[in-house]
Amino acid sequence: MAYNHQNNNHDEVVVVMVPLPAQGHLNQLLHLSRLISTYNMPVHFVGTPNHNRQAKLRVHGWDQTSSDAKNTIHFHDFIVPPFVCPAPNPDAPSKFPSHLLPTFEATTHLRHPVAALLRKLASQTRRVVVIHDSLMASVIQDVGSIANSESYTFHSVSAFAVFLYLWEGIGCPPELQGVQVKSKIPDNVPSLEDCFPDEFMNFIVAQYEYTGYNSGNIYNASRTIEGEYVDLLNKLGDDKKHWAVGPFNPVSVPEKNGKRHACLEWLDEQEPNSVIYVSFGTTTCMKDEQIRELAIGLEQCNHKFIWVLRDADKGDLFMDGDQVRKAELPKGYEERVKERGVVVRDWAPQLDILSHKSTAWFLSHCGWNSCMESLTLGVPIACWPMHSDQPRNTVLVTKVLKVGVVMRDWERRNELVTSSIVTDGVHKLMASSGEVDVIRKKARELGAAVRGSMVEGGGSHMELSSFVAHITR
Repeated sequence: MAYNHQNNNHDEVVVVMVPLPAQGHLNQLLHLSRLISTYNMPVHFVGTPNHNRQAKLRVHGWDQTSSDAKNTIHFHDFIVPPFVCPAPNPDAPSKFPSHLLPTFEATTHLRHPVAALLRKLASQTRRVVVIHDSLMASVIQDVGSIANSESYTFHSVSAFAVFLYLWEGIGCPPELQGVQVKSKIPDNVPSLEDCFPDEFMNFIVAQYEYTGYNSGNIYNASRTIEGEYVDLLNKLGDDKKHWAVGPFNPVSVPEKNGKRHACLEWLDEQEPNSVIYVSFGTTTCMKDEQIRELAIGLEQCNHKFIWVLRDADKGDLFMDGDQVRKAELPKGYEERVKERGVVVRDWAPQLDILSHKSTAWFLSHCGWNSCMESLTLGVPIACWPMHSDQPRNTVLVTKVLKVGVVMRDWERRNELVTSSIVTDGVHKLMASSGEVDVIRKKARELGAAVRGSMVEGGGSHMELSSFVAHITR
C-alpha cells in the first residue's frame, strides 16, 4: 500500500465519516477511511446497522479485518425508524433510482445520534474532523455548536461535474480570475434535464442550505485526471479549499489467498486484452426488453465477455420481503455462451476484474466510482450513461480525457439499444484500428500516471498529506 505513516500519531484528532446510504457513496468514504487511517488517526464511520453492514460486506481491494483496520476504523450503528423500501421499477420513465429517496429522507433521523457522538468525541480529543457526504449536510448541522469540531464536504462525483454545476449556478461567466473557462469546457455538454427527478433536486437544495458550516471540500479526484477543474473550483471565489485526494480505491489489487470468485478463474484462462467487462452499477434497473437486446448483442458479437446482471439495489439490502428480481435471459442463453461469456448475478469483484490482464474494455454506466476504478487501472471505457452525473462523466471520459467511446448517446436515452447496435459497438471496441488503439494506449498511460501519483512524492499522495497536515495543525 502506498500510504504508510505509522510513525505519526494524531490521536488527539479524530475523523468522523458520514456517508449517504447508497453503495457508490458508502464505498468511497470507506475507502477514504482506509487512506486516512494509514496516518495512524482514528476514523469513526456512522450509519444504520444495515448500511454499515453493506459497506463492509462489499468493500474489496484491502483487508478490513486486519488488526490495523480494526484498531483505527470504528463503526457506529445508529437505528432509524422503519421506512418504506420500494423495489426498483424497470418501467419508470426515468432511470434515476427514485426508489431510494425514502432511504435518503430517513437519514434525517441520524442528526441527533451523530451530534451526541460528536460531542462525546469532542470532550475527549483536541479536534473532531467531520467528513460528510454533500447530501448529508443537514445530519451534521450541529457541528457549528461544538467549539473544537470542523466539517469538510465530500463530493461523490467528479470535480468536472461539480465545477459545471456551480459554474452554471453563477451564470456561466466566460472568465474566472483571469482564466478563460470556455476553453476548458467541451462543446455540447448535456444539460441536467432528465438526470435527476424534481424530488431529488429538492433534497439536494435542502442539504445545500447547511453547507455554510463547512471548512473545505474533498473529492475522489486526482489532479492527474482533472487538475484543470480542481483549479477552476479554487477560483470560484468562495474562499473554501478544494482537495483532490483520490483515487480512494486501492490502486494495486493484492492476490487473494483462498477461494476466488469463479469469474476470475475464468478470466485466468483467457488471452490478454480479449474480454469486455459489462456492468451498469448498483442503481441501474433495465427493462426486460433492453436486457434481451443486450444479451443477444453480446452473444452475436463473438467476443469474450463478463456481464454483471443484477437489479438495482433496494434501500435496504437485507430487508425481508420481495425477492430480488432476476432478469430473464433468452432460453438456453448461458449454456450457449459458456465458452466465451460469463453472466455474474451476484456481487462482482470489480477491482479484480479491471486489474486483470485479460480485461480489455469496460462497458459502463459511467458512475464516478466505476470511472475512477477503470481510469486508475488503465482500462478504457465504453460509455452508456443512465442518470445523475453519468452523462457528464461520459463527456469527461470521451472528450476531455479521450480514454473512452460513447456506446449509447445520452441524446437517445429513451430509445431501445438494439442487439445490432451492441454487436457493432463491441466489434469496434475489440478491433485493432488506429482510433481504438490510440484510446487504449491513452488509457494505459493515464492509469500508470494516476498510480504513480499515489506513491510517496506523487501528486495525490502530497494532496492527502496536505489535507492531513491541515486537519492536525
